[in-house]
Amino acid sequence: MSMSDVYVIGVDMIKFGRFPETSVPKLGAESARLALADAGLKIQDMQALYCGNLAQAGAMVGQRILAEIGQTGIPVTNCANACATGATALREGWMAIKASVYDLVLCIGVEQMGRGLLGGKGHGKGISTEGLLGSGTMPCVFAEAGMEHTRKYGTTFEQFAQVSVKNHHHSTMNNKAMYQIETPLETVMNAEMIAYPNTKLMCSVNVDGSAAAVLCSEKKARELGMGRAVRIKASVLTSDPYSERNLTMPDVNSCTQLAAKAAYEMAGVSASDVDLVELHDCFATAEILHYGNLGLCPPEDAGKFVQDGNSALGGRTPVNVSGGLLSKGHPLGATGIANVYEISTHLRGEAGKRQVEGARIGLTHVIGLGSACAIHILEKVD
Repeated sequence: MSMSDVYVIGVDMIKFGRFPETSVPKLGAESARLALADAGLKIQDMQALYCGNLAQAGAMVGQRILAEIGQTGIPVTNCANACATGATALREGWMAIKASVYDLVLCIGVEQMGRGLLGGKGHGKGISTEGLLGSGTMPCVFAEAGMEHTRKYGTTFEQFAQVSVKNHHHSTMNNKAMYQIETPLETVMNAEMIAYPNTKLMCSVNVDGSAAAVLCSEKKARELGMGRAVRIKASVLTSDPYSERNLTMPDVNSCTQLAAKAAYEMAGVSASDVDLVELHDCFATAEILHYGNLGLCPPEDAGKFVQDGNSALGGRTPVNVSGGLLSKGHPLGATGIANVYEISTHLRGEAGKRQVEGARIGLTHVIGLGSACAIHILEKVD
């Protein structure tokens, strides 16, 4: 028996923001209802639920979302995988359909974020090494990675800052982004310095949010109508391979390089075939690194890639047209599925002012340190 292709038949997200007055299940329920409505289906049609949430990983979030939208007795799988949490939930749903266990599943990513720095908590017994041997806080991890890129390739502070200018400009065209504010280069470079070379406007925004997708088999897609369906050409999840490296600071590159190679092979495409990318710009430095890791350009050309407008809307390979994590926002458990929403919207030709014209193939990428990298390659259906 051949494995079925898997399709996104319904997908949506809520506008990202801060919603302290509500609960994680209610946030998740909101996007679930939107995705089901987008598919023209009900929760009674779903055969399984896959839910990604990080902060309440032990609190049965998926079942509590069902209590909001309808308890139908379907199996629920909850998962947590750092910043790859939502993408991991989606991949679990993809695998179940690939294995012909189900024809229709609902995947949800949801998060309610706190404020302040990410990472750097907890050090086990003894004296904390935080700040003595590098730093586990995310701004410092990605600052160090950016400075290593500068050491190897000469990437400049201004080039890193241009990532933020671009992504904030993109989000002015996305009413589901947290911010719709232009940030000129001078404003970005003169903002409060968090960890050189990342200023405050070069760090992702801690927001609350949720996104959801309805996945289906080819048989079910044909029954329902393929008009707005998007094919998942590849779904890949990796962890760190062994490599000789600096053991003080985390490796933020290898698992993305590994995932990209596997995803292109699975999809039967190359980086040059990709029309747009939503990648993990948790910091401006990270976006520059991932241009090279995903093969969008040679690593040594990554600074020039953004400087010459190649990753801007209208450029060679538009990156983070949604506004990215820097301006749309980064609710950890929701980000992976929100990226799938953005790419699917372009492949459907429904992205409005920020539409990437003629988009046929798009790529989503997230990385959670620890490490987990998830890449999905999506294709427009003719």
